Amino acid sequence: MSWKDFAEELVGTSKEAVKKVAEYAEDYRIYPRSIIKKGSSIYFMAKINKKRKLVILNKSSNFGRFQGEVDEMAGFKTKTAPLNHYNAVLLREIFQFTAPKTPGNKGASVGLGDCLETTAPAYIEAVKDCDVLPVFAQPSLQKLNLSGKTFKSILDEVSWSVFQEGYQNGFAADANNLKELSDIERVLNLGYSMVTLDCADYINNPEQMSAAEIESNYQKIPDYLREGLESQYLNKTFILSSGYQLEYNQHKLKKIILTYYKILDFSKEVQHLLNKLDYNPSLEISITKSSVVTTPEAHFFIANELKRKNIKINSLAPHFVGEFQNGIDYIGYPDKFEQQFKVHADIADRFGHKLSIHSASYKFSILELIGHHTQNRVHVKIEGTSCLEAVRIVAENEPALFRDIYTHALEKFETAKDHYYVNSQLNRMPALAQLTDQELVELLEMNEVRQLFYVTFGFILQAKENGSYLFKDKLYKVLEEHDKEYKLILEKQISKHLNKLGFYKN
Repeated sequence: MSWKDFAEELVGTSKEAVKKVAEYAEDYRIYPRSIIKKGSSIYFMAKINKKRKLVILNKSSNFGRFQGEVDEMAGFKTKTAPLNHYNAVLLREIFQFTAPKTPGNKGASVGLGDCLETTAPAYIEAVKDCDVLPVFAQPSLQKLNLSGKTFKSILDEVSWSVFQEGYQNGFAADANNLKELSDIERVLNLGYSMVTLDCADYINNPEQMSAAEIESNYQKIPDYLREGLESQYLNKTFILSSGYQLEYNQHKLKKIILTYYKILDFSKEVQHLLNKLDYNPSLEISITKSSVVTTPEAHFFIANELKRKNIKINSLAPHFVGEFQNGIDYIGYPDKFEQQFKVHADIADRFGHKLSIHSASYKFSILELIGHHTQNRVHVKIEGTSCLEAVRIVAENEPALFRDIYTHALEKFETAKDHYYVNSQLNRMPALAQLTDQELVELLEMNEVRQLFYVTFGFILQAKENGSYLFKDKLYKVLEEHDKEYKLILEKQISKHLNKLGFYKN
């Protein structure tokens, strides 16, 4: 929307008034979807001197509460407010649609991690006609440490983007893969509406133990706990609605108890923390990062024990059969995955929680199976698309910068891959010297190169020399110059995932 059009709507058709408004704000670029009237004030987002700002016209009860510069425009009191944390908190209070909501355990939800803090508009475009609750903020401590961002900054940026795009359908914010109570308390105080517990540190792996070691470690479990669990499960059979039978003989039950019993105490501590809140965030239990594949019997055991201990979860992320490596398609046999996944979906239905699928980005060979067998009552975490598509834009438009970034990524790969699930090796990475600039984009179709950029992107953004960023500013400049192209390719990529899952309305 031009300022002339906006001014005409604001002050009528008086040519003199329109001229005054337009002249005053000739350097503004209004985000038209953000224009909203509340009380006697009009709020909107605009880009002023290359920076986005919140603009408020007409004094009202909230006018003085926002931090910013006060001015006058064609007889209107005007405040130009920076997009800082203080103002973001106030925005979420005044406009509830900019505050995250709880995903709950019904309906589809999709986590859309953003490593650049700039891609929410593209995500909004992808989901606006989709029968799904988007999780626009999905940071983990691991990725924050690599990128230099914070839980606070990511949630604030999402709120501003939602306001900018006028998106009022609701979204969630997930503090992903947390392990410490102090971190959980901190993000809840910021207003995150979902917490995912990374339970890997509370999982044993009996597969790496001898029979004697299994017995020895099993006997170390407190008698009351061990005997109580045996009375619940030993030599018992549980039948699911599909007719599938879960059986617990002594050998199987010992391994399941030994593997997962510590999760229960950790989850109970988190539940005590949640009980103190005046709102009800969603709680997800993740057991994806252990080396132990989650059997249906193990899933049932965990879900049943959480229920018996009055620990309310909204979703549970098993470690499914096959490999969910970051940045590439599923590795394994889709038919074998489907066979087990159907049983996991049956167990989730029995206990009323959603199945959660981590590292689902680019898993196109199984996304349709996931949507079909959960009837879209599922949580799917898609991440990494924004960084990979950003690198694609650089390769297409600034090949010299791409070559520099690629070289730096190779230097950081061995360090970075310790934080992710990938199996690519440096000796699989192609050398760039023999490639023309036109051939660089094709590299993004190789699994090895995709994983290279996926795991090193935080290092790329944070790389500095003499106090200045080596790549970050240049990369953002390229994305800004090609913002329509970047938004379109990212929207297309997310839409492809959602379509495979069956999330679009008929």
